[in-house]
Amino acid sequence: MAELMLFHHAQGLTPGVLGFAEDLRAGGHVVHTPDLYDGTTFTDIGSGVSHAEAVGFDVIIERGMAAASGLDDVVVYAGFSLGVLPAQKLAQTRSGARGALLYHAGVPTSAFGSSWPDGVALQMHVMADDDWGDLADMQSLEAEIEGAELFVYLGSTHLFADSSLPDYDEKAAHLLLERSLDLLNTID
Repeated sequence: MAELMLFHHAQGLTPGVLGFAEDLRAGGHVVHTPDLYDGTTFTDIGSGVSHAEAVGFDVIIERGMAAASGLDDVVVYAGFSLGVLPAQKLAQTRSGARGALLYHAGVPTSAFGSSWPDGVALQMHVMADDDWGDLADMQSLEAEIEGAELFVYLGSTHLFADSSLPDYDEKAAHLLLERSLDLLNTID
């Protein structure tokens, strides 16, 4: 059983993000889903990104860091798109991090001023033709970090694992969940 902090995407803490968390819990894991938007959700990604820009990406990251402050050190951090920012920062910089699941996005390790820590697992998921995704950055992370896994899915939708959004792709989302559970089941 792993303990996991799952950060939502730019559209907020949607029913699809909460449903995904429930699927992880059904796999035997403890999952925390902080709301970095204080209950606000958006019907389209552009509006959500505009909100995140108005709030400030640094503020979003700090809210994620604060949400993790009460947890034990031995945690896996996961994020959907925008949520990758606090998830990746925590995985790179917080003592005791066990792994990171980066969905739909990733940033260079230099964004957080440190290299990837030894022993912290990394798994990434993105669609091949996703205009919002960070495939090139994720490929760089895979090349840089020993043991990192990058899964590229056929298609062009961004938030394909959120069952409450039009981008949802059931087949790809199921495979993403299966692969995520495989990684989580290796973390003690």
